[in-house]
Amino acid sequence: MPHELQPQATDELDAEAVRTWSSLALAALGRAREDIDAINVYPVADADTGTNLYLTAESADLALTEAFAKVTEGTAPTSLDQAVRAWAHGALLGARGNSGTILAQLLRGVAEVLGEQPEEPRQPQRSDEHGQPGEPVPGRLLARALTRAAQEAYAAVAHPVEGTMLTVAGAAARAGEAAAAAAGSPAAVARAAYDAARAALAETPGQLAALGRAGVVDAGGCGLVAVLGALWQALSGQAPAVEPVPGRAVPVPQPPDPCEQEADGPAYEVVYLLEASEEAVGHLRERLDGLGNSLVVVGGDGLWNVHVHVDDPGAAVEAGVVAGRPYRIRITHFGDERRRARGARAQRAVVAVVPGEGLAALCGEAGATTVLVRPGEPLAVAELADAIRRAHAREVVLLPGGAELRPAAAAAAEQARVDGVRVAVIPTRSAVQGLAALAVHDPDGTFDEDVVAMTAAAGATRYGELAVAERQSFTSAGICQAGDVLGLIDGDVAVIGSDLTETAEAVLERMLGSGGELVTLVLGPEVPDAVAERLEAYVLHGHLAVDTVTYRGGRYSAPLLIGVE
Repeated sequence: MPHELQPQATDELDAEAVRTWSSLALAALGRAREDIDAINVYPVADADTGTNLYLTAESADLALTEAFAKVTEGTAPTSLDQAVRAWAHGALLGARGNSGTILAQLLRGVAEVLGEQPEEPRQPQRSDEHGQPGEPVPGRLLARALTRAAQEAYAAVAHPVEGTMLTVAGAAARAGEAAAAAAGSPAAVARAAYDAARAALAETPGQLAALGRAGVVDAGGCGLVAVLGALWQALSGQAPAVEPVPGRAVPVPQPPDPCEQEADGPAYEVVYLLEASEEAVGHLRERLDGLGNSLVVVGGDGLWNVHVHVDDPGAAVEAGVVAGRPYRIRITHFGDERRRARGARAQRAVVAVVPGEGLAALCGEAGATTVLVRPGEPLAVAELADAIRRAHAREVVLLPGGAELRPAAAAAAEQARVDGVRVAVIPTRSAVQGLAALAVHDPDGTFDEDVVAMTAAAGATRYGELAVAERQSFTSAGICQAGDVLGLIDGDVAVIGSDLTETAEAVLERMLGSGGELVTLVLGPEVPDAVAERLEAYVLHGHLAVDTVTYRGGRYSAPLLIGVE
């Protein structure tokens, strides 16, 4: 649990007040996390709203803490502008799920107003001696920030629904404006917003049928009430009274048949960060809105966080590629999430690290939780640990996808074991070995049997890769020049050529020399389909008993990956 900064009553909205608000909000969400998860029934009953809000707030608080840590002796202290923008940016980068994405946009709205203000303390006056508007009254400034936050959140959701955290945000903003109009202090505005949010939250079961049937309030709205309570505490120095989460003791009814639950909506959640222009994002919204639901796109100034529920995760990722540069792509299958919502974690899940957007979509469709890595970038242990947490299973099979990624996988596995999750790391050295292991995954068998079978399948798959040499160097196959095509087998350079297809044929011939039943080809984004057609024909004519399957690796994948089982 994070350390909570001790609040003191203040009428000044400064960087320290924001820092205290962030710390208290994170602590409050940490305390309510499990209770909020337990009442999560809308838009998907996947029991993770409290966790998503907490992780989003944690990312925001970390960014804010780093902004304060950059201040050294002799430099100016962290300004309000720097604090709120760092806080909002951290939330944007770390937003999780539908609720976390909306929270990130709420913080962005707050930052847009507070970050525009001058650095000097503001005088509590409405006009100067000439009757002209003066600096904003601190209470009115806070009210404006809450109003902008609600407006931004509504605008970010493709199809806003009342009875959700949007409704709670709107009620808080209206109450804050009313308190500010009565010359209320920042603490008075925060208290009015908090009280109105609590009242609005209590009304959500009557506004949204799913909540009424389950006898619970909106989970996202419940988290927002905690955040607003932290705001009041930061400004007033008074802690909100501890209250049970409304509806927490009411068991959420779930259909007994998993298929019935899964038919309620799309099967996948797709989330990614996107570097793109505002115009491109407008087209992206239209495209994603036609693919699924629960669409939320937040951000601005060239960086966006995209969240959508779809049946075709590959199409959702491809839409991002058309719009700009997507990264930190997370694809989660709702099957395990919905089983968890019926009262328990899934028994077993697979987490796969993959070097390509197409491979991420492919593994996601097979039910795996995926982590996308780009060439030359290290795999963050925290990102992999988060993927294991998102899988929300008692047992996890981890496919690192490369020898250089295994240390990070081992560290993430150790973190998960501390939380009571049983984790096995399959020593895959290539994405094609991960595909082979995933193909034999049996969630209904015992954990040990499943791990043995997946390990055997990965070990029985020889792997090859084609790459382009960047400079002259010595290899196990001789000296290569910049621009040469390198054919690697099991990690070592075996062939040096000048043509991609001819080099691939030479690699295939060597790999099939010791036998094989199935060839897997994974094409990079720049490789034409004609190359795959030629290689498939090459295998067919020279090895009649060998089948071939071809996939698109997508952006960030190598020019060609080859697997021989």
